[in-house]
Amino acid sequence: MSDTLVIIPTYNEKENIEAIIRATFSQEKVFDILVVDDNSPDGTATIVESLMLEFPNQLFIEKRTGKNGLGTAYIHGFKWGLNKNYDYLIEMDADFSHNPNDLIRLYNSCVVDGADVSIGSRYSVGVNVVNWPMNRVLLSYFASKYVRFITGIPVHDTTAGFVCWSRKVLETIQLDKIKFVGYAFQIEMKYKAWKHKFNVKEVSVIFTDRTLGESKMSGGIVYEALFGVIKMRLKGLPK
Repeated sequence: MSDTLVIIPTYNEKENIEAIIRATFSQEKVFDILVVDDNSPDGTATIVESLMLEFPNQLFIEKRTGKNGLGTAYIHGFKWGLNKNYDYLIEMDADFSHNPNDLIRLYNSCVVDGADVSIGSRYSVGVNVVNWPMNRVLLSYFASKYVRFITGIPVHDTTAGFVCWSRKVLETIQLDKIKFVGYAFQIEMKYKAWKHKFNVKEVSVIFTDRTLGESKMSGGIVYEALFGVIKMRLKGLPK
């Protein structure tokens, strides 16, 4: 058993899931993987289950009955991983927008450099985004600027979804009280970690948009992120 669990939420990722699993297992450090599948009708879960025969002690799946949002999928995965006594839990997308080769860099940022939370950041050093249309780059970049201005959090990429969490952070910030389910989930998690005075570091990575499958981005997710942070800031840190 590894000390680190990579959590990959899926919904209709049959084109990517086997490749991302094999790429993660090919790293020099051993990582375990938990796939949290939201009842994908395309057979994503079946592919994972077939690979579990090849990786019986490293690959796991939790199948949920509905499509309930990215945030709830990660919280489900975090609770599963904490119950299994992992020391570090990493969020990663299934579509290769997050490069598995960067997993060790996020891990080392915590284990070697002393971070409690390490963020795979698109914006800590310039703008490192590949294959996104300019309007989406600008939306994402200025959304993070906006969040930083509203909340005061010293993080350049507040909506990043490639993050390594130490178990003590996840045990402290009360996962059952996380309010948001879309991109604002990513903001709320980082905000609460920072407000609890954990050491949050950014690791510069290159984000590459998916080439297979369909994006899950929606207007409602953006709305939640932009307006949810105002509510979060006004209410302060929930206990």
